Order: sequence, then C-alpha cells, then structure tokens
Amino acid sequence: MKASLFCDEFVKVGAAHGLTPSDVIQAADITFSCVANPQAAKDMVFGNCGVLLEMGQSKGYVEMTNIDAETSKDISEAIMTKGGRYLEAQVQGSKLQAEDGTLVVLAAGDRSLFDDCQSCFEAMGKNSFFLGDVGNASKMNLVLQLMTGVCLSGLAEGMALADRAGLQQKDVMEILSLTNLNCPLIYEKGNAIIDGGFPTHQALQHMAKDLKLALGMGDSLDHPLPITASVNEVYKHAKRLGYGDHDVSAIYIRTRF
Repeated sequence: MKASLFCDEFVKVGAAHGLTPSDVIQAADITFSCVANPQAAKDMVFGNCGVLLEMGQSKGYVEMTNIDAETSKDISEAIMTKGGRYLEAQVQGSKLQAEDGTLVVLAAGDRSLFDDCQSCFEAMGKNSFFLGDVGNASKMNLVLQLMTGVCLSGLAEGMALADRAGLQQKDVMEILSLTNLNCPLIYEKGNAIIDGGFPTHQALQHMAKDLKLALGMGDSLDHPLPITASVNEVYKHAKRLGYGDHDVSAIYIRTRF
C-alpha cells in the first residue's frame, strides 16, 4: 500500500507506472533499481516478470541497492549476457542527504553508462566516483558502512556511559563539538540520542545488513574483523528488541539498557 502511494505521487508529476520490473525495462533506456537487500535485488532481475525478460542491446541497468560484490557480479553477468550495460552505483548518505541532493555516489562497471548517468547523479548527489570493475563500488561502500556502524556504536556506548555516570549528555555533545571528534554524523546522531525520538533517516536494520555483508567480505578474504563482529552483535540485539525500523541512532537503546 505504501509503495503504491509513492508510485501515485510520481505519476502525478509525469512518470509512467509499470506493473512489473520487465515493464519498466521495456519502457526505459536506463533503469535505476534501489531495493532493500541483495535478495530483493536478485529477485528484481531473475524473478518472474523480472528485468531479464526485456533486457536488450539498447538498455542500461543501474543497481543502487547496497549489496555485496558477489551479488553485483551475478547481476552484471546476467545483464551483459542479454546485451545490456550494467553499473553498480551505491550511495553514501541518509534520507536527509537524499532530500538535499548531497549523496555521494560510488559507481563501478560500464564506464559509458556511468557517463550517460551523470545528470542523474548530479541531481541526487554532490560527488560521483567511478571505481573500475564491477564489485569495487560494493566493496568500497561496505568499508565505509563498517566504519560508520562501528563509530555510531561507540557514540551510543559513550552516551550511555555518560548518563550512567551522572553526566549531562548535552554537555557531552557541546564539548565534543569543540574537539576533533566533531563531524556531521556524530552531531546528528548524538542529538537524536538526546531527543530520544529516533526519526528514521537511515534504518537500523539496513546498517545491520551492511555489517553482516562486510563480515562476509572479510571472511572471503580471510581478513579478521573482530571489532566489527562485536558491533554486529549489538545491532543484531537491537533488531531483536524491535528497533530495526527505527533510525540507526536507536542503537543507543541497546547500549543503555
């Protein structure tokens, strides 16, 4: 129902409504896909009435879902086998950055498709980077998400400790803002913790998904990620407590109680 309402809003401003992924591919020269997780991305391509049904020589497919490199390569191979062009174009940023058009786009795959999509990337983001072969953008995104997830877990744990020690959290944030720890992410999420509302700008469940994918990437490379593994357990517990749809700053609830 919610998705239908979003479609209605786009139709009001001139978009055409396709009932299936294959309908969209048939109607468009370049299709952008952004869904919840790797399995949903695969379903869009390989599922019933999926992308491959209408994919052809003149078509471009841009996958913007945060996925792992292996999934991206599987999709790329399928698209290219049908004669299409493929680009992974994952984004760094939250709902606020999306609304402001200040996302950072991380792209890899077909360079000509990247060039053709520049006007679209410029509309949604302040910078776009081409990182070479398919999979590189997925890997870069997971590295950055790992850093973000670990950072926010540390922020939440510190704010919880301050509260337990009898310190004012607003004082923590005021002092922090004067140090080299200050950055937009820390400021935004720290104030969300103080307010206690956790309005969703980046869902906690999506961060948990990306941490899991980052751990999988570490496993595939035989590279230890002990800090990420510990932080991943915190996010898993927060999801089990029912905070998956809340903002990622709701990780504080798990560290506080």
